[in-house]
Amino acid sequence: MRAKTAVVLGAQWGDEGKGKIVDVLSERFSAVARYAGGHNAGHTVIHGDQKFVLQLIPCGILRKGCKSVIGNGVVLDPIAFLKEVAKLRELGVEVDGQLHVSNRAQVILPYHRMIELAAESAPGRKKIGTTSRGIGPAYEDKMARSGLRVVDLLRPDLLKTHIEAACGEKNAIAHALFGTDPLDPAKMYDEYAAAAEQVKPFVTDTGRLLHGILAQGGSVMFEGAQGTMLDIDHGTYPFVTSSSATAGGAATGTGVGPTAIGTVISVTKAYVTRVGGGPFPTEIHEAAGARLQERGNEFGAVTGRPRRCGWLDIPLLRYSNQVNGTEWLVVTKLDVMDELDEIPVCVGYEINGKVTDEIPADVQGLEQIKPRYTMLKGWQQSTEGITEFEKLPAAAQEYLLFQARESGAKIGMVSTGPDRGQTMVLPELAAALKEIHG
Repeated sequence: MRAKTAVVLGAQWGDEGKGKIVDVLSERFSAVARYAGGHNAGHTVIHGDQKFVLQLIPCGILRKGCKSVIGNGVVLDPIAFLKEVAKLRELGVEVDGQLHVSNRAQVILPYHRMIELAAESAPGRKKIGTTSRGIGPAYEDKMARSGLRVVDLLRPDLLKTHIEAACGEKNAIAHALFGTDPLDPAKMYDEYAAAAEQVKPFVTDTGRLLHGILAQGGSVMFEGAQGTMLDIDHGTYPFVTSSSATAGGAATGTGVGPTAIGTVISVTKAYVTRVGGGPFPTEIHEAAGARLQERGNEFGAVTGRPRRCGWLDIPLLRYSNQVNGTEWLVVTKLDVMDELDEIPVCVGYEINGKVTDEIPADVQGLEQIKPRYTMLKGWQQSTEGITEFEKLPAAAQEYLLFQARESGAKIGMVSTGPDRGQTMVLPELAAALKEIHG
């Protein structure tokens, strides 16, 4: 019998519309668990005339009765977390008793932001294009075994000692390398000791909680942050995030073993976008890129930064499906392509005169890629709000089926607009989800 779990993640560089998809699917799950990243990931969910921008808190919080879990693989900024909780309460969302934070998650403190901002702004340094919210330095401390975990945040004596020692070290490093003004450890302690008291009611052993839900016949969705090509191991290194954004991160980032992962659902736009620096083989430099950016409202949910736009990249999608073990594809923003008479799709690469579909491991190799395109026919009619596959224009159906054939995963859902209702779930995925949900 299939395990009652599913991983939902981004197939490329994030911003594929995972928030809406997790929200649509969450009604079928007992819990939604976030397993990586921090408040650098924004998920936008639209319910009628209400718009929710979630950064740390899983989208399941918007479904009554669905548990929302922030797993141990996440780095938690307590101040950002409490602001998000307050905003949800203002909007009438029930968080108490529904939202849970892992006692093993790492804590972001102000010196993490100081170090990242200074490093990203320093002359001569390679700019990764981070949000400068302290995510990377917090993961660095985790791997150096010098970080603070949520369970430690709740102990005032340990918190005080940790902040004093860390500030002594980080202030000296930041001043020596970047000329940064020092942070005040006493002020930091007062602020974070107060925040800890407010965070405390949400804290639990979330691995145990998730195991309990599954043992009682419940179902769990693992919610990814960022995207596959931003994964620290498998992405376009060094232009990546600092955590495991791929499906493997769902096990390490929640404490639920890999044999409990039932299926993997990868979300891809009908085209591709990327925020910040780094290689992007199919990036559109002509006016068509600006048109996609405008029609798709391609500006970051958290930062407002404009997203670079490119044509669908089949070798990249195939690689992503391989890394994640993707069974199902969800295609979002199909309606953004409605006006095009022809749609280029990258089906292979040329690197130094050699034809390949292999993804180079190095940035230099990625930057040397010349995409090889095939042209698919556009449909030039509106698909917005269509919720049945058979009612899509024939060329739109073929565009979707082409992705499935070439990438090796099945099309399970298609989004034709930003609202929850502007979504079609194809019968085969609907049957699989029914089996998971029971």
